[in-house]
Amino acid sequence: MIELTKAEEQIMQVLWKLGPSFVKEIVQELPDPKPAVTTVSTIIRILEKKQVVAHKDFGNSYQYYPLISENEFSGFSLGKVIRSYFNDSYQNLVSHLIREKQLSLEEIDELLKLHKNKEL
Repeated sequence: MIELTKAEEQIMQVLWKLGPSFVKEIVQELPDPKPAVTTVSTIIRILEKKQVVAHKDFGNSYQYYPLISENEFSGFSLGKVIRSYFNDSYQNLVSHLIREKQLSLEEIDELLKLHKNKEL
């Protein structure tokens, strides 16, 4: 999986939210101060080179759409964090969350139930 910059991720978030979109639609969804249309166009071309976005031609315009789902990308990103910061151990991640976020026994029990039901 390809790593994305913060700006690239931000555009992907918009594409996942809106679905197929033109650059002007993407710019409208970005927070203020909004980047220039040319900036967003450049980032989208980079995303196409990374093969996470593609486009359809509509005359002189292009409509862009994601080639990977948000779920696929979030799974990759979480895996990278676990490899980089938790010694490639989900157990270390969960231990960290319990300690640092002070998960209650009820929350831990709910996670276990979800896991048993394969909803997690």
